[in-house]
Amino acid sequence: MDNKIASRNVDIGYVSLIVLLLAEQLAVYLNLYLNQSFTGWQIGASVGALVVLAAGFFIPAGFSVVFVFLFIVTYLVWLTTYGSVNILETLWLLFIPANILIATFVKYRLIRTKHILERLNALSSNTPMIDLDTGLGNKEALADTLTKQANLAKRYGDKYDFSIAMFKIDFLPLVLESLGNERYSKFIIEIADTIQRQIRHEDTKFSVDAGRFVVLCPLTDRNFFPAVTDRIKNAMININFEDKRGQPLQLVVRAAILGFEREQFDLYQNVDDVIATLERGTETDLVAEYI
Repeated sequence: MDNKIASRNVDIGYVSLIVLLLAEQLAVYLNLYLNQSFTGWQIGASVGALVVLAAGFFIPAGFSVVFVFLFIVTYLVWLTTYGSVNILETLWLLFIPANILIATFVKYRLIRTKHILERLNALSSNTPMIDLDTGLGNKEALADTLTKQANLAKRYGDKYDFSIAMFKIDFLPLVLESLGNERYSKFIIEIADTIQRQIRHEDTKFSVDAGRFVVLCPLTDRNFFPAVTDRIKNAMININFEDKRGQPLQLVVRAAILGFEREQFDLYQNVDDVIATLERGTETDLVAEYI
């Protein structure tokens, strides 16, 4: 909500600035049309309006407010004592305080918007993300989950455990070519749904790019986990999905598993090391090459 308000305020500031500049331009043209002249006083007032417009982007807001206050007081005194009967000239001077106020408003709204964007960028870089369409966490989410799970397993010893599996789609360039970009996006959604149907609600799934998917299962029997992995892999291989030519998609999927060991606690503090270990494990899954 704050982001929308800040963005809307910047839009209002820019629109006001553009309208003000157009009004000043119109005043110049109108004066030339009515008087066929442009006096030194009018040139000075126009240049002054442009100078304070530029100054509004650089000087602090407090100085701008003080300047506008002093200008308005002086303007009223001048208007009462020496005011011109020319309404156009009388109103022309008001462009000076209007310019500096609009410029100051735009500057501080831009600064506020910049700070909001910086905070959003910091949050997006620090907060693990999950794709809303697929429910797949990214690499940062995997790293965060690994750290938490490893700390729990280390703290509670034999009472808590977790296992990880990686599923790698082989010949990914051929898969991409046969599907095309649009159907590949739909394929990822279907793969994520297929994996989800084979795991429990408390299990988590991730995508670490290059056709690699990771499933983390807490409190899973080590003896039973290979069967879970095979079930997920077979479900991915047998996915009912057509390529862009309408032919059934043929997949080759390799899998690897990794169980938590307290002696390897440091391994789980570096997500790249875990991914590399699982990647090496998929290279030994020779059965997948001949499916």
